[in-house]
Amino acid sequence: MKLLPKEHATLVEQAIRAAQAAGELPAFDIPAIEIRPPKRADQGDYAAAVALQLAKPAGMNPFDIATIIAKHLPPADFVASVEVVKPGFINFRLNDDWLRAQVEQIIVEGEALFQLDLGAGKRAQVEFVSANPTGPLHVGRSRGAMVGDTMARLLEAAGYSVEREYYFNNAGKQMHDLGNSLRIRYLEALGQPVQIPETDFYQGEYLKDFARDLVAEKGDALVNADWQPFKEYAEKRMFDVIRATLRRVNIEHDIFFNENSLYESGAVWDTLEELQERGYVYRAAKPETDTTNGGEADDEENTGKGEATWFRSTALGDAKDRVLVKSDGSPTYTLPDIAYHLNKYKRGFDLMVNVLGADHGTQYKVVAYGVKALGLDPSKIHVILIQLVRMIRDGKEVRMSTRRGDYDTLDDLIDQTSPDVVRYILLARSPDSHLNFDLDLAVKQSNENPVYYIQNAHVRCAGIFREAEARGLSDDGADVSLLGADELRFLRKVMELGDLIEVSAQTFEPHRIAFYALELATLFHPIYDNVRALHGDVPPELAKARLRFYRAAQVVFRRVLTLMGMSAPERM
Repeated sequence: MKLLPKEHATLVEQAIRAAQAAGELPAFDIPAIEIRPPKRADQGDYAAAVALQLAKPAGMNPFDIATIIAKHLPPADFVASVEVVKPGFINFRLNDDWLRAQVEQIIVEGEALFQLDLGAGKRAQVEFVSANPTGPLHVGRSRGAMVGDTMARLLEAAGYSVEREYYFNNAGKQMHDLGNSLRIRYLEALGQPVQIPETDFYQGEYLKDFARDLVAEKGDALVNADWQPFKEYAEKRMFDVIRATLRRVNIEHDIFFNENSLYESGAVWDTLEELQERGYVYRAAKPETDTTNGGEADDEENTGKGEATWFRSTALGDAKDRVLVKSDGSPTYTLPDIAYHLNKYKRGFDLMVNVLGADHGTQYKVVAYGVKALGLDPSKIHVILIQLVRMIRDGKEVRMSTRRGDYDTLDDLIDQTSPDVVRYILLARSPDSHLNFDLDLAVKQSNENPVYYIQNAHVRCAGIFREAEARGLSDDGADVSLLGADELRFLRKVMELGDLIEVSAQTFEPHRIAFYALELATLFHPIYDNVRALHGDVPPELAKARLRFYRAAQVVFRRVLTLMGMSAPERM
């Protein structure tokens, strides 16, 4: 399928070069040519404003430039007419017959509709979720899962070979607390008296379940054990839970990367040594620079009284130097994060996308400085920052805390709604905006619910073909020239899908596909109501053409739903 903005841009560039060769336009460098839909539908389907950009280098009136460009435009089967309007816009209208012909192409491409080659031969990695295995996934952790997996799907549609990665830490205080919490629940399950700590204790019911299972497996064999075997058991069980939960929303990771492996391999300290060899490390009690812009976490600061090991990140544009190793010898988040990204580069990825909580924004700017200090190209790393999710029930916010065991798990949410509802609602807002998950709306199976509204478009198409099959009707050999203005309006929207995939992959904005899906459904449902295929008054040839249109529409909705990781149901 053609990417129409690119196709139009190529025509305009060819026309400019032809006009320059004819001496009607002077010599100048041709800028990037943007083609976008005009503000009003009556102005055409696509518009170019390049003549306004060329007014200064050409030393001419933009309207005159646009007129000359339009005169030299080569013919194209998808263009019906061209209009120049002041102050210098070139408006294009698509050829209706060409649009009708796209019905067959849509059906032929099927599940590969608008499969692009933007990333052909390139490897991309998307790192997302990356929650430590201290508890089940809750809504707050799950938004990044939907954004990350949809980003991976769009990159695949753009031609990249994509790996999905989950980065976690199974060491440190959190995991110690988890192990100790399970130890206490284990002793409790054995009937021994226990004292529940007021702090540093995970209170979730899942640990009681784990403890009962552990007693069934081991009896009282671990009654004198420390926290370590309990931590190992809880970690394994929790990852089983997390993987199973993610599978319910159609997410599978290719790699689970353990942060602790960076210490076991020596990569963390090798990274520090390389930064030092390159002149970016020094030891001091305080940073060399007095410039401050605030850190995001206490772990970023040197809280001891002795000398710390600092990263001279101000030499690379940072607002202040950062602590790599605190005076007590423990590394901050920064050092293993830089080592982790060095590992990614060594694995040969051309593109690395990190889906992170908004509180990690500064941290990953520092990581980019670290990558640059190591002589690598930081532009290969792109970060999608995820703002908080508020769970709303009965108009009130539900507070969540993993440590207190006070939260709605993702499994709970799926049980109350559906995997598709969860995926769509957590995707359908720009990640840099806060999101209210309205449970009352999510459970509705009506057109108020955007998930139902979008999926019902596919259901309606499937229903038409069940009925057609029952009547012995076929759409083979349909004359699509009989399709009318309503169908053409829908096809115009369909032709935007390829450009949307490309732009989403380039700007790392996967929520665009959710907006598009709703717009597409909003166009479709009135057409379904008005453009009958199986009504007795519809002539047979027109009915066949309309059936062919609905077959193409079904392909489009299935493709869009798949890109969002959602199912394409045939019945509701």
